[in-house]
Amino acid sequence: MLTEPRSGLLAAWGNALLAGLVSPDDAVVAIVGEDAVHRVEGLPGESGPVGLTLALGRLRTLGTTGLRVALPAPGHPLGLSGPPEFNARALDAEEAVVCYGTAFGLVPEVYEAGPEGDVHVEVVWHCLPVREAPPADVPSLGEAERELAEALREATEVLTRLDVAGSGPVAEAAIDAYRARAEPGREVLAPGYPPRAVRVLELARRVGALIALATENGHGGAVSASEMAARREALRPVERTARRAQVAAYNSVVEERERGVR
Repeated sequence: MLTEPRSGLLAAWGNALLAGLVSPDDAVVAIVGEDAVHRVEGLPGESGPVGLTLALGRLRTLGTTGLRVALPAPGHPLGLSGPPEFNARALDAEEAVVCYGTAFGLVPEVYEAGPEGDVHVEVVWHCLPVREAPPADVPSLGEAERELAEALREATEVLTRLDVAGSGPVAEAAIDAYRARAEPGREVLAPGYPPRAVRVLELARRVGALIALATENGHGGAVSASEMAARREALRPVERTARRAQVAAYNSVVEERERGVR
């Protein structure tokens, strides 16, 4: 969770584009990031893959007014609503985007291409039918913020109890270094998102950074496979809370619109 999922970038900047807050070119540049190219396959009316600009325009024409994120894990279909075929594909990818206003979903498939020494990443988003129903287990921003604050305390307590050096100054130094590597002026979310969503996403990343440090080989006091397994098991509920909060942040614009707040 130290980097943004591709589904988060697509949903956030796609929402900004659908709301008229950014240009198509700016949205696509932000979504593609360091990848070489993104294409969308399976769009109604198209016989083959198309570029993101055309795809987002087509989805808007079809009636899409917003984009939601799903970050499922085994036993936790976070953000999904079915059908089983779509859920299975999203679970395999560990992420997906679900359209609001139309019954479509997008699941990324990532490829590496190019000769040795010049390998680049290409992404194909598969457009598939979805069930129009409330997404699974997505909290409100307020709920996510409260849960995350508690999760951060729990994570620190768990790591200290397990004698993980990364739970103290080492973790803080690593997180500070991660933040320093962030591109100056880079927006956490696309234009149009409320400040609370930015806060929640930043806190989710902080919790994710602690989890990554705790489960990464070479950090902390645990060295055996059993100790590493115990560490991962103890942090599983904290990781789930962080993922729920991450989805809540990305989906907040659509959720507020659905409730009639905006």
